[in-house]
Amino acid sequence: MYNGVKVLDVHSHVSVPASSRGFVAMLLASNTPMKSPFSEGGRDSATLEEYQKTAAWHIGYMDERNIDVQIIGPRPFIMLGQMPKHLLPSWTRYVNDTIKQQVDFYPDRFLGAAQLPQLSGADDLSHVLPELDRCVKDLGFVAAYASPDPAGMRTTPGMHEAYWYPLYERCQELGIPLIVHGTTCLDPRFSVVPQNYQLGFVIEQYLATQFLSHGDVFERFPELKVVVCHCGGALDRFIKSDHHLSQKDLSNNLYFDTCAHDIDYLTAAVKQRTPDRMLFGTEAPGSGAAVRQPGEGPGMTGDDLVPVLSSFEFLTEEDKIKIFNTNPAKVFPALGRV
Repeated sequence: MYNGVKVLDVHSHVSVPASSRGFVAMLLASNTPMKSPFSEGGRDSATLEEYQKTAAWHIGYMDERNIDVQIIGPRPFIMLGQMPKHLLPSWTRYVNDTIKQQVDFYPDRFLGAAQLPQLSGADDLSHVLPELDRCVKDLGFVAAYASPDPAGMRTTPGMHEAYWYPLYERCQELGIPLIVHGTTCLDPRFSVVPQNYQLGFVIEQYLATQFLSHGDVFERFPELKVVVCHCGGALDRFIKSDHHLSQKDLSNNLYFDTCAHDIDYLTAAVKQRTPDRMLFGTEAPGSGAAVRQPGEGPGMTGDDLVPVLSSFEFLTEEDKIKIFNTNPAKVFPALGRV
């Protein structure tokens, strides 16, 4: 908690035992759709006890970082939107079933966000709606993840284009925010960089921010709410009145999370995006486990962001409460009810 107020984290991912990866290995090796291990007749190489042990470890990680409740979704770098299209629904259903299982273990600590079986080459996203409906209506999920370029080939229409409208319409109808997170990028130039999917995150999230800002999505879908992860991927280099930036008021539709572990970058992001549009997000546990060195600021690891944001003197106490609690609960009302 922060000063007696619950800390609500909108950016985290499901934790599963390593042995559970056998499902996707067999899926790809057999090139055959398979039932989710959580369905009748499905098989899993991990036991229920292993899933529970992993979820308990995740809770301990949160507790060390003063996080009360998290929205957990798929791990973006293994959403695998590049896999053959006849396999993707099986993989997506399995991932969503694991998210539901972790939520069920700790319903007072986790809420679910759906993975969608996005196909970059489809005419539009109508094909993801059955799984979205299942996740919201049957599994009780409160959000959905959207990858700006699931196949990683830069062939997906921009997030302002009609390809996306069926998803936007259904999310608005269901009252479900979209969490925009990059997945992968298969540009061969990236091979020299370790975990180079991170480059795809930056590029695609920033492009999504620009396309959504300049397009007419929110005129068409005025109740739609979108949260772009990692502070929007990258920051703007123009002053606010510059015509390169959208001059629209997007304060009721487009938001950003605080998942940036470098303190200088996070400082600039909060100032540029403004506290009113920032939602607390850490990706804990995830890519922020590196230990801060002396002089790098408060927090034991990069993803220990409560003490970092608490230390920002340019934020008022009201601003901090907004980021930690009020804004997440406004965009994701179910967070405020946990």
